[in-house]
Amino acid sequence: MKRRRKYSKSQNSGKLLGTLPVLLHANRLLIGLVFIFSGFVKAVDPLGTVYKIEDYLTAFDGIWAGLTFLAFPAAFLLIAIELLIGLNLVFQVKFKFSSWLAFVFMLIMTPLTLYIALYNPVTDCGCFGDALKISNWMTFYKNVFFFILTLLLLIYQKKFNKIFLPKVECGFVIVFVVASFGFMVYNLTHLPVLDFRPYKIGVNIPDAMKVPDDAPADVYEYNFVYEKEGVRKIFSIDDLPDSSWTFVSQETKLVSEGYKPPIHDLVILTAEFEDVTHEVLCYEGTTYLIVMYDLQKTSEKGIEKVKAFVANKLKELPEVKVYALTASSTHDIQEFKTKYGLTFPFYKTDPITLKTMIRANPGMMKIVDGTVRGKWNGKRL
Repeated sequence: MKRRRKYSKSQNSGKLLGTLPVLLHANRLLIGLVFIFSGFVKAVDPLGTVYKIEDYLTAFDGIWAGLTFLAFPAAFLLIAIELLIGLNLVFQVKFKFSSWLAFVFMLIMTPLTLYIALYNPVTDCGCFGDALKISNWMTFYKNVFFFILTLLLLIYQKKFNKIFLPKVECGFVIVFVVASFGFMVYNLTHLPVLDFRPYKIGVNIPDAMKVPDDAPADVYEYNFVYEKEGVRKIFSIDDLPDSSWTFVSQETKLVSEGYKPPIHDLVILTAEFEDVTHEVLCYEGTTYLIVMYDLQKTSEKGIEKVKAFVANKLKELPEVKVYALTASSTHDIQEFKTKYGLTFPFYKTDPITLKTMIRANPGMMKIVDGTVRGKWNGKRL
């Protein structure tokens, strides 16, 4: 009986040892693929990552708010590192270095996302760009899970054999880095090759702004603080006290968030703050929107191309409507129109909305009967 038990234990150990390499490689591939996905959806839209880092720095305030000029290089570096880690792990290139890099990356990101989950400086972490949005707490839990996986990868890194010669590995790394930066530059100078935002081509904007009649609304909990004879007490809206109590304050808490349409923050205003959103979006014909969230940062080359394009288009099709949307001041608008000799009307829109509509300054959107039919970077017209 003892011999059988010993044999059984050794047999189980053998099975475990045989399974371990499979689990380790599955772990390697899982980590690598997640890093590739995270880096790719950011590389598709590098400006979106720049904006998100700027949001973080502004929310942290203090010395951080003064470092927003670093958001651009930081975004490119972050994306390149994520893609390099993921590709190296999937193809088992520079494995020891990549394991350490993945571990250090998660060592930094895990406590950072804990802080974000606790204090909520930004509502969306941006870890998967606009492709996949998850809550701050879910982001933290995800990072804890992958921190453990990268730790296991580090502990068992000696179990992985080298596949390529050192020179070949260096070649892979160079190709990965150059391809990553090349892909980001292309999406930056043109427009994202994949558009995950609500203003993508094919979307009917007025329809995307509608709220269904049976859609759930936000549910709030209202509590009222009253005081009597130096004692303060909280009452619900259905159980308010008599007149002998003195009102102190009201607390409003969001219990559950209701339905939000894909586009819920687009408002187009004239200089006199007249709402012309419906007039602009519901024109039964072709409309071109020139989007410039900040006129002081608008590309001169881009606006000259836009100006020429609009002039030619209006000659061919005078019934076409052309509007410029910006978040700049009325003074800046007048100076800009005078400088470039522009005659089409300028309207005001929230800068975040404009950045969401198109990743270019200037950018152009073609809308036919309310549906987005084309989007271009102004410099590439």
